Formats: sequence, structure tokens, C-alpha cells
Amino acid sequence: MAKHDLRYTRNIGIMAHIDAGKTTTSERILFYTGKTHKIGETHDGSATMDWMAQEQERGITITSAATTCFWNYQNRQFKINLIDTPGHVDFTAEVERSLRVLDGAVATYCAVGGVEPQSETVWRQADKYNVPRIGYVNKMDRSGANYYEVVKQMKDVLGANPVSLCCPIGAEESFKGIVDLLKMKAILWHDETMGADYDIEDIPADMVDECNEWRDKLLESAADFDEALMEKYFDDPSTITEEEIIAALRKGCLSLQCVPMLCGSSFKNKGVQTMLDYVCALLPSPMDTEAIVGTNPDTEEEEDRKPSVDEPTSALAFKIATDPYVGRLVFFRVYSGTVSAGSYVFNPRSGKKERVSRLFQMHSNKQNPVEEIAAGDIGSGVGFKDIRTGDTLCSEEHPIVLESMTFPDTVISIAVEPKSQADIAKLDNGLAKLAEEDPTFTVRTDEQSGQTVISGMGELHLDIIIDRLKREFKVECNQGKPQVNYKEAITQEVNLREVYKKQSGGRGKFADIIVNVGPKDEDYKEGDLQFVNEVKGGNVPKEFIPAVQKGFEDCLKAGVLGGFPVTGLKVTLIDGSFHPVDSDQLSFELAARNAFKNACPKAGPVLMEPIMKVEVVTPEENMGDVIGDLNKRRGMVQGMDEARSGARIVKAMVPLSEMFGYVTALRTITSGRATSSMEYDHHEAVSSSIAKAILEECKGRADLV
Repeated sequence: MAKHDLRYTRNIGIMAHIDAGKTTTSERILFYTGKTHKIGETHDGSATMDWMAQEQERGITITSAATTCFWNYQNRQFKINLIDTPGHVDFTAEVERSLRVLDGAVATYCAVGGVEPQSETVWRQADKYNVPRIGYVNKMDRSGANYYEVVKQMKDVLGANPVSLCCPIGAEESFKGIVDLLKMKAILWHDETMGADYDIEDIPADMVDECNEWRDKLLESAADFDEALMEKYFDDPSTITEEEIIAALRKGCLSLQCVPMLCGSSFKNKGVQTMLDYVCALLPSPMDTEAIVGTNPDTEEEEDRKPSVDEPTSALAFKIATDPYVGRLVFFRVYSGTVSAGSYVFNPRSGKKERVSRLFQMHSNKQNPVEEIAAGDIGSGVGFKDIRTGDTLCSEEHPIVLESMTFPDTVISIAVEPKSQADIAKLDNGLAKLAEEDPTFTVRTDEQSGQTVISGMGELHLDIIIDRLKREFKVECNQGKPQVNYKEAITQEVNLREVYKKQSGGRGKFADIIVNVGPKDEDYKEGDLQFVNEVKGGNVPKEFIPAVQKGFEDCLKAGVLGGFPVTGLKVTLIDGSFHPVDSDQLSFELAARNAFKNACPKAGPVLMEPIMKVEVVTPEENMGDVIGDLNKRRGMVQGMDEARSGARIVKAMVPLSEMFGYVTALRTITSGRATSSMEYDHHEAVSSSIAKAILEECKGRADLV
């Protein structure tokens, strides 16, 4: 591979709500950059980026696919590493881990649906990792398409600062092309060449005034990011050049102060090349990040790595996939230095060196072998023995730990067992591999029943897992009813003295602690246990205090009501005493465990259930029935907004336990005319009568076994 100038590399992702056209847009990018010679479509299962059988059958993206292509812009060849991410909320981890390693993103919207619930989720994820983005309003050819309405929604719903770079020529069936407000020229695409050819013409006479008005808004916005441009804007706007506008907008885009907006119809092959031009012009290269900051695992000091091949190697593993031909395939982004095939890298988490036997540049599920992957690039490798999503790979002489990703807790579980006893080992192997790939999928064995319980982000998520077990690992499964992942919490503070004492001749066991056990502080965000040490004067020696913390931490796995995980606990160690001979770490750990068991029943324990944020888009005449049904499901309706074309959007918070089979029920109520989306929002305490019924049901299931 020839060394590519990092200034002309773009690591981008396409992020959006379900059905906004991410994969269709990706397919057009591959076609126009010459990567493919035939456009694949999601609706007939031929999309290059949707390579899994489940994706092709369902017409949805499940796993983020990566590819590399090249695009010529202003006589320069730009290298684009593109990741197509899923839109469905059940696969939100795929978006999370992709955004962590990308430099920029294309936020795609449906011109009819506008800013939808999952658009908000991915927007927040991009904010979390400070990812600059441009907006692309797709599906301009659809009935009800309105570009300007989507731009307005971005301001109102997302609090963004959208800056329009174009005006659409026509809309719905009459959508022909766009007016580029920087060049002040109309771009009209040829249908007969699949949009590969286009004409650049003068602005249609009936649009001149409208385009001048939007051009002025564009200049005003660009002037906010450049003082010299501001002066020119006030003196004589006609002297401002296209290069000056791009330089100012790029500054605004990189500092997350504006979102340049474009529109098109990917399915009808209009608008994608313009979007690619502006990806190259406005989104950051790896060089635009001065340095990535990490922690030295030996000294705990912060260190940084500049995006250069001359720096010590640092890379972040953001995805693990099981490939039937090459085995465990690890996707990583190299931030500094170079990773070469056949070389060794150090993993600070495991403290071991790993040999990278082969390296690949990915094109969807196909691997193109390469000799090295250098700073600023994304690639994949095989040969790793012990690696997890979020691990840092670095040089052993200069270790560093980069910020990992955080993934949401699972909300739904089912018990699975193989249909034949002979498949037990195959099932265990398949589940272990799938859990390694997907951080939001977990496997555990239920202690009471001995059953294998799998947990995930939603019904669709677990459906896909079962389907993959059948196809990829040849295991047929019986599955139980979906179960909700409840949690427990306490509501009151309890002060307690716990003495653990065992004298049995010779050396005994002794620990004495006085603790306050209560709910954690509202502003504490670092985990489920907030541990505060207030022991004065060495009454409990320093070396025993971590043992007290560990004792409480271990108890969080199973609460006192139904054995569910405990969340939001604050433990303050106030005082205690020790015996110079009999006290040891284990004694204090056991004292802490006993203190937990004795304190929680007195501290007002409550059962917590997952609450889902539900949005239903329904025709006006069905709204009463939809709201009535949500109320029956213990839902709290939070708002009713007007959508376009006479529909209404009902927003509600509903317990997950009431939402199984909701899509079918909604179809029945509205004769199939309403759509809904649902995502996890938070856990909330359940009323005592419902908690009693839930606990009795759980006990009944355990007794049956």
C-alpha cells in the first residue's frame, strides 16, 4: 500500500433512524467511487454492506460494516474509510463503538419522517464522542418530503445549528436536483446513467430569489466562524469566495458549532456526489485531532499520541467478529505508529503481548490483505488470543490505555436450551463467540434453575441471536418466554454495626465495622456502589478497607427481594475495630457481606423495572385507541405532537414488561396504519402490589424447576 497523505483521509460513518436510507446511501457511495459496478438494494437483499443473511431477509442493518473507497475532489484523491451503522435501537452498541473511532459522521434523515427517536439517540452518541457531522436529508422524492421542515426540526429537537448548503429543485415526484449555494449553480442528475452523470446549469429563474435568501443565511452563518469573513460580509458580500466559505464552515463544523446540511434522493441516485464532495471539504481528517489522550497504566499519568507513524503505536479494538474462514477478526483504529502483519502488540488490560498474524483492509465481509495499517487508518487483523471490545493495543515499551466505550445494560432475557443433548457443547461455543462479538449480549447460568439465560437489548436482538445460532453454529434451540431484567434498590438509610467473630482454638476470625447503608447521591455516576471511607485514627487498618468495599460490591449481584442485581447503593464506613492476630482481609469482607444482608431488608428495598421511551406515529382517528391501549399498559403519555400529513406522534413512557407483542397489537388497533419505535430510558421503582406479583411469579418459576 502506498503511503497516503493523512490530510486526505476521512474516517466517516453514516448514522440515522431506521429506514432513513443509510445502507442505500452507502451503496451509492460505493458505486460512484468505483468500488462496486452494480448498485445493490436493501429491498431485494443485494446490498453489499448488508452481507448477513438475516440483514438481507429483513432489509435492515444489524452489524456495522466497514469499507474503504477513494473519491476525487478538487484534483486530490481522498481516501474514505466508511462505516455503515444500524438504525434499529436494539443494535445501538454498533453505532456507539463505530462513533468512538470515527473522525466525522453523516447524519442522515428521511425528508418525510424528519428527526425521529433513534436520530436523537445517535445524535447524543455523536455528542458524547465529539464527532463533527454534516446532515443529509434523504428521500426527497417521497410524497410529503420537506427539506426545510427537517432543517427546522434539527434546530428545535436536537438543538443543533444547521447551515443549509443547498436548495432542493422540486420535491416529491418532481425532485430533479439541487442548487449548490456555494457555487450558486443548479446540479441536475441524469436518470439514464444511474446518476453517475449530471449537468451544472444556471439556477432556474423561479428559484433565484429563494436561493439568494438562503445564500445570505449561509454567508451570515459562515461569517460567525471567521472574523475576516465577517468584515467582508458587512463590506461587500459579493467578494467572498467559495474557498473562504468552506474554510469558515469547516472551522465551525470541526468545533461542533454548526452542521452543514445537504439533501438528495439516494434511491433515485441524486445528491450523493455533492455530499461526498462536502465530506472531503468539511469533515475532519485524522490530522485535525491534535493528539489522542490516554492513561499510562504504569504511572496512571495522562499521555498523548499524535496522529503520526513516528509516534509509539496505539490502536483501539472497537469490534470483534467471527469469520467462518479466518476465525476471530478484530477491527481496530490506529491512532499513532504502525501495526504490521507478523508483529507483536501489547494489551495493557491482559498484560500480554499478542501476535498479529495477518492484517486486512475490509470491504463489507471481504478481506483484502495488507502488510501494515498506519496511523489514522481503520483495518482488521487476526491472530489475537485474548482480546475484548474496547481494548487498547500499543507498544510494550510505551504502554497507554485509551478511553473505551460504554454500553447500556441489557433489558430483556430468555432461557435457551438445545433441542438435543448432543448440542450442548455447540450451544456453549456459539453463545461464547456471539457474546465476545456483541458487548450488549450476555450469557449466564441461572443458579436456581441451572438454565442458560441470554440477555439483550430487545426482542429483535434476541431473535437475531437465536437465528445466528441456527445458521452459523447449526444449533436448534428451545426458548422460554421473554423475561424482563429487573433491578433492586433501597430507599432509606440504615446505620448498622456488624461484628464477625469466629474463635475455634488457634487463630480465629475477627472484624468489626460500623456502616451507613443508603441510596447513592444523585450526582454520583461512576457505578452502582458509592463507597465512602470515613474511618479516623486507624480503627480499621487501611489494608482492610478495600476488603470491606469488595464485600459490598460482590453482594450487588443479588439483592434481598428476588435476587436481582442491586443498583444505586451508598456505603459509608464510619468506624470499627480489629484484632491484631485474628483480623484479616477475608474477615472484613465477610463482615461486609453480612452487613449488606442485614441492612437492606430494613432500608426500604424496592423492585426496579426498565421503562421504555415509546413513540407511536398514528392517524388522527386512531389516536384515542392508541392512548387508551398505552394507559392499559401502565404507560404515562407525555405528549402528542402533530406530524405531517395528518398523523399524530404520541410519546409515552411504558414499562417493558407491558410491551411484549406491542407491534402486533398496534397493527390490530390501527388496521396496520401506525408505526412505533421504542428505546430503553431508565429503571423505575414498581408499586408494591405489582412487585409482589412479579416476585411470586419469579418464585413460581424457580419452584417449577
